[in-house]
Amino acid sequence: MSLFKARDWWSTVLGEKEEFDQGCLCVADVDNSGTGQDKIIVGSYMGYLRIFNPQPVKPGDGVQPEDLLLEVQLQEPILQVEVGKFVSGTEGLHLAVLHCRKLSVYSVSGTRGNVEHGNQYQIKLMYEHNLQRTACNMTYGPFGGVKGRDLICIQSMDGMLMLFEQESYAFGRFLPGFLLPGPLTYSSRTDSFITVSSCRQVESYKYQVLAFATDADERQETGQQKHSSGKKLAVDWVLNIGEQALDICIVSFDQTVSSVFVLGERNFFCLKDNGQIRFMKKLDYSPSCFIPYCSVKEGTINTLVGNHNKILNVYQDVTLKWAAQLPHIPVSVKVANFQDLQGVIVTLSDDGHLQCSYLGTDPSIFQAPRVESREINYEELEAEMKKLQKIIKEATLTQDILPKSEKHRDLTVRAEVSPDLDAESQAIDSEVKAEAVPSVTVKITIQSRVTAQKPNLAVSVQAPLAVTCDQFVFDDLEPDSSETVVLSVFLKGNCSPSQLEGNCFVSYDTATGIPKVAQCNFRLPLRLICSPAQPSKAANHKLTIDTNKPPVSFLTIFPDFVDPSDEDQANALGFQFLAGSKTTLLASKTSQRYRIQSDQLEDLWLITKELTLRLEEHFKKQNCKDFACTFSGSIPLQEYFELIDRHFELRLNAAKFQEMLSERAVQFRAIERRLLTRFKDKTPAPLQHLDTLLEGTFREVIALADAAEENQANLFQAFTKLKSATHLVIMLISLWQKLSADQVAILEATFLPLAEDTQELGWEETVDAAISYLLRTCLSKSSKEQALTLSSQLSMPKDTSRLKKNITVFCDRLAKGGRLSLSTDSGTQQAAVIPG
Repeated sequence: MSLFKARDWWSTVLGEKEEFDQGCLCVADVDNSGTGQDKIIVGSYMGYLRIFNPQPVKPGDGVQPEDLLLEVQLQEPILQVEVGKFVSGTEGLHLAVLHCRKLSVYSVSGTRGNVEHGNQYQIKLMYEHNLQRTACNMTYGPFGGVKGRDLICIQSMDGMLMLFEQESYAFGRFLPGFLLPGPLTYSSRTDSFITVSSCRQVESYKYQVLAFATDADERQETGQQKHSSGKKLAVDWVLNIGEQALDICIVSFDQTVSSVFVLGERNFFCLKDNGQIRFMKKLDYSPSCFIPYCSVKEGTINTLVGNHNKILNVYQDVTLKWAAQLPHIPVSVKVANFQDLQGVIVTLSDDGHLQCSYLGTDPSIFQAPRVESREINYEELEAEMKKLQKIIKEATLTQDILPKSEKHRDLTVRAEVSPDLDAESQAIDSEVKAEAVPSVTVKITIQSRVTAQKPNLAVSVQAPLAVTCDQFVFDDLEPDSSETVVLSVFLKGNCSPSQLEGNCFVSYDTATGIPKVAQCNFRLPLRLICSPAQPSKAANHKLTIDTNKPPVSFLTIFPDFVDPSDEDQANALGFQFLAGSKTTLLASKTSQRYRIQSDQLEDLWLITKELTLRLEEHFKKQNCKDFACTFSGSIPLQEYFELIDRHFELRLNAAKFQEMLSERAVQFRAIERRLLTRFKDKTPAPLQHLDTLLEGTFREVIALADAAEENQANLFQAFTKLKSATHLVIMLISLWQKLSADQVAILEATFLPLAEDTQELGWEETVDAAISYLLRTCLSKSSKEQALTLSSQLSMPKDTSRLKKNITVFCDRLAKGGRLSLSTDSGTQQAAVIPG
């Protein structure tokens, strides 16, 4: 129980399943009793209007029958209730009820009862205004400095201020730049309306400026009348608060100046009349309502702020003076006077909890229960201590280097790729133009040692490869249970992939709610993307890989591509890619060399990688540990640069298509506006071929969109080919310079930083920045190069000349003995190693 609690003086629950909001609560002497005793007026979205006069016999009592003065059901939802001098000829208080499309003003009167039934109250409709626009909220006051009466201003949902001089409609004005309605209030001191716009700005409009501005009803007239009526509505002052406001309140007490209070979503502002900030308070909670209620010290104002934590805070300017617990979340708070009891806090929740409370303390005296004393059994304690020490000793043994959680994982995922292709292909919507697109089955098994909640399996392969299903959701796995799924992988895009690896990820929650992830990789067979073919003697691109072991027959390392009866395939083998060219693999009979040749540079990559992997596996089975591959030829940079230029050209085309599409779209919208103006005109005018121009522009937009889409598909293929060639260049450099695994990882991070290519961040600028950094640090030749500063912003370059130059210098530095390192002092070390 909280010590600081709002003490319940009187409370009730209104209706069943009714809804209430900020404007549904009002406190005033609505029946003009003259005693100064306030009544509580509550309206609901269900259309119920209730008036209460709380008179509890003792504090904490619920509602008594005589406390409810009046309850009527109106035809429409009640958005807001206010009490003021709304009827001409009298200064008595009347009740204004705002509905969605109507404003009604009632007089509330009571008749003293002569029998035990008590007093009788009734409401009488004085007048009503039917609104042409859907209302949002309203405010009232002596607009223009009138004496003895209040005028009403209603804000509509589309930004129109409708002003009513009691029984008659005065005028309507549209707020400039309006999007969504915000809170609205009136300052009598400056005779202005203050609101918070959807731009998150506090804006003030003078009543006199509103009165002389262009009439909203004349906006539908012709252009000549529009120019001749009134002035443009100008704002008096603007303050950007950077957040949406919940409520605005104007206060003016005797001891202090007039202030404008604005309650934001995260801050609480107090402004001067001219919009300058007097002070602001950053709130560490989400507020729900507020009201400034008095000034107890000269120059300061006390404010009640309710929040969504069911706390009512009392602030003196920005200082928190008191915090009290409420039984509900208040959406509206007022301060009222009842039965000579001043300062009663009235709060209303969104589900109809109405409470009158005062601030107090409710101490909770807690006494711990007595514990029965018992004698200590020392023998049991000693036995328990020995048992615990044994457990601690076993847990602190360092015999096992790896933790048990690593040796025995809670959940393991395993992927098995079928050694043979599917008898019936499972390829779906493949773009490959080959006669038959094969597929291979992957069996994934999930084994759980503990309870795994909501396991989710995701399977990913690199495009243009695709899977028949990439997401699987299972029921909770019990301990020592397993799940198995089967899927197929096939080539979907019309180009060869740069990788033949796939990944499986399983995300799950443990029984204690801890999220975990398990993963595994699998390798796809080369037969998935290419088929055996006759070797070709001529080719545009050739590579030679040297080994330190005698050549191995292809009948041994490529059994899935050769015919055992054909001895010619022992030293020559052909591969026909489904979406590429033919690649030939040759083994020397006299030397320890292998040659890979193809018409396309990117098609060399997968065959070269597959050759090295199968050779390593072959010699590993023979327990040969010193097998190594080397490359002594020249790196095919010029052919590599052609792929870079092709990719960059398509990126430039994409930017050009985007710019042209934007221009045509602007032109299309401009023609649409002209046509709409012609069609809306009361006196029809000739279209002057605007419809023909619109149709032509539309066809241009469609043609440009189709061309941009085709360019995007070509760009994806070019990027895939570029990645394959990049993998090949990285492999050749590593074999050429005999780089370690760490240096190869730096090479891959430098040349393959992106999984996908976008217009905002492309491959060229990213790789250029990475190579420039390496040339400035570990591969620098002098301290002058180390002092060069790199650009902090990546942007698309004008051409690829700088990138190609940096790649050439990069290979040259490696050839002269440079080594890749990310340590901070590597640059100074390399400066002494590399010859000048």
